[in-house]
Amino acid sequence: MTELKNSSIKNTVLEYVFVLIGAAVIALGFNLFLFPNQVASGGVSGISTILNGLFGWNAGIVQYAFNIPLFIAGVVVLGKTFGLKSLVGTLTLPFFVIITGDWDAWTLNPLLGAIFGGIFVGGGIGLVFKGNASTGGTDLLAQIITKFTGLTLGTSVLFIDGVIAVSAAVVFDLEKGLYALIGLYVTTKTIDIVQLGFSQSKMVYIITNYENEVRDAIYKEIKRGVTKIPAIGGYTGKDRPVLMVVVYQTEFTKLKQVLKTVDPKAFVIVSDAYEVLGEGFKRV
Repeated sequence: MTELKNSSIKNTVLEYVFVLIGAAVIALGFNLFLFPNQVASGGVSGISTILNGLFGWNAGIVQYAFNIPLFIAGVVVLGKTFGLKSLVGTLTLPFFVIITGDWDAWTLNPLLGAIFGGIFVGGGIGLVFKGNASTGGTDLLAQIITKFTGLTLGTSVLFIDGVIAVSAAVVFDLEKGLYALIGLYVTTKTIDIVQLGFSQSKMVYIITNYENEVRDAIYKEIKRGVTKIPAIGGYTGKDRPVLMVVVYQTEFTKLKQVLKTVDPKAFVIVSDAYEVLGEGFKRV
């Protein structure tokens, strides 16, 4: 029992560390790349960039002015307990933006700013998500819009970020709006990489007339287990079992060679497997 309690405390501390480091990384991406190049790639940080361009308002103060009311509105309107970690993320991100606000930009090339700013911001958000928290902002606004309009969350986020990108194009120029879209795209992809990692494995579904031969060849040549999934052909209505196998990316070429040798007409579906736990792969 004591061991479980210590493990829980350790995980909680680690989550707070993720939130704090993530907020700091987001702030660095904002101040070193996005803000000096006027790349307003969505979110409250994008709004603060636009308002600074219009009125010269301090970006960190603007983020506080938006984040705190949005957090309160999220709690009241959505009826959720966002938790202390999300409150920490909401408060510390603008703080880090303020204390790093005087740091010199690492590049004044808008394209590089959009790309590397997106990497930093996406990486930071991914770390915050790993801490089971958020930094508040327009994510909460999107959830509020979803509740009252019936739009999907993805559509609401896209709408908000789209409005911010268009506003950047109007306030600054069209190129800055396009750079904002690039930054937004890089951010979303980096979040996925931080949360899911680079795909190291492939999940392969095989439909073949030589089920036993393919299975035996995979066992022998690649030394991977095969799972047989019962299925019925949609056209014929006959039993049509599907073989599923997970291999490392480095083993995939060999698997294709095996299939080409045993059954060149096999129907094969391949997808990325971002995390595989169990025998032959990582432990649970």
